[in-house]
Amino acid sequence: MAGRIVVGVDGSEPSLKALRWAAGQAALTGDSLQAVIGWEYPASWAAAPGVPPDFDPQHLAEQSLDESLAKVLDPAVAVGVTRTVVSGNPAQALIDQAAGASLLVVGDRGHTGFKAAVLGSVSSRVTQHAPCPVVVVRGTGD
Repeated sequence: MAGRIVVGVDGSEPSLKALRWAAGQAALTGDSLQAVIGWEYPASWAAAPGVPPDFDPQHLAEQSLDESLAKVLDPAVAVGVTRTVVSGNPAQALIDQAAGASLLVVGDRGHTGFKAAVLGSVSSRVTQHAPCPVVVVRGTGD
């Protein structure tokens, strides 16, 4: 019986590599693919000057997810991917969405973080707390 592979996508190059790997794995196993992006307001959001009143981070996250899938996947594959946008901590969003999944796939780091670290904060947290096996897709060194 086919399962479900959850992949974290934030538009960063490592997450695009993770998406590519997860799609290949889903094709091999027959599992469905669920692409997840989590977003949250920064702690300093209330004090941020000049934020337009029509700023919609939910829409930006949806757009980023759609663009990532279009960039990496064949359109015939992308149309079958479940897209999930979660307002909340990205690591916790992935952990929650991975409940009942056969596999959780993430890149080794996202847009931010200390580049010399082996793992970013999200990949480190999900490897410790995910309710299913986790694959961390590593990039190549510069």
